[in-house]
Amino acid sequence: MERMNTDPTPFAERVLDVVERIPSGMVMSYGDIAEYLAEGGPRQVGRVMALWGGGVPWWRVVHADGTPVPGHEQHCLTQWRAERTPMRGERADMRHARWDGDDG
Repeated sequence: MERMNTDPTPFAERVLDVVERIPSGMVMSYGDIAEYLAEGGPRQVGRVMALWGGGVPWWRVVHADGTPVPGHEQHCLTQWRAERTPMRGERADMRHARWDGDDG
């Protein structure tokens, strides 16, 4: 198993910056983040989140279908309810909860 005690890469820093900016009650998919940055892809964003995402609101990053991070579903649902994230069942409602990265 790979051991990672390294600082985040420049790409990882950019991913984490976007995640920190996702407003409460909103989400972005892994692919949305890659598209917003115009680099990497969903898997690369997922890897960044797995390695360094613990210090950012990781529950705001979801699969494209709105499902939460595997293994952390209950924590995500608790956070989403607290933040009033639009939901459809136990998924984020991507039509209403997706953030486009626009701060304005």
